Amino acid sequence: MFLLSKDLVFPPVHLANEDGMLAIGGDLSSERLLLAYKSGIFPWFSDGEPIVWYSPNPRMVLYPEKLKVSKSMKQLIRKNKFQITFNQNFKEVITNCKIIARKNQPGTWITNEMQEAYIKLHQKGIAKSVEVWQQNEEDVSKKELVGGLYGIDLGTIFCGESMFSKVSNTSKLAFIYLTQKLKSKNYKLIDCQVYNSHLASLGAEEIERDQFLTYL
Repeated sequence: MFLLSKDLVFPPVHLANEDGMLAIGGDLSSERLLLAYKSGIFPWFSDGEPIVWYSPNPRMVLYPEKLKVSKSMKQLIRKNKFQITFNQNFKEVITNCKIIARKNQPGTWITNEMQEAYIKLHQKGIAKSVEVWQQNEEDVSKKELVGGLYGIDLGTIFCGESMFSKVSNTSKLAFIYLTQKLKSKNYKLIDCQVYNSHLASLGAEEIERDQFLTYL
């Protein structure tokens, strides 16, 4: 485990332990976060803990052309019940990810400090969001944010961070629309970080870290 100083530098990722834990400390400045993602590293820690940096092996990724859309999701898309937008309300998306994760997992990694750091990255055009809206049943002139996701856009790779659903399958819907958009722009892959059965059902797979780094 490496202790980071104020210098903008990370140790080589192959020095991470078997859990992918690489270093501790440093800060969440935009410059350090961008360097981390470009190096195959991301922060993951809980309230009251020091900042911990990870680079797991294997790495969970989704190649856009390998996206799997189930029959039920195709039916949901055809119903056209939801409106999908990009980068229209990043702050509300990350806030919902934080609140819903806290309900399910006390001590969630989306701390206040993390939230502020990613909002700054969004303001710099680096962190992006996808929003899923549903018409308000009581007032049809209003729309409610019912699902979404956010992550880091590196140009040809999108690093997914977190997603949420207030209505069943809306996080999947956000992910499907994001993947289709990235495919149309010839993105190489979506970084999903570590294994997740939810994302595996959409076509995500594990690859060796060294292979992932070649894409970076």
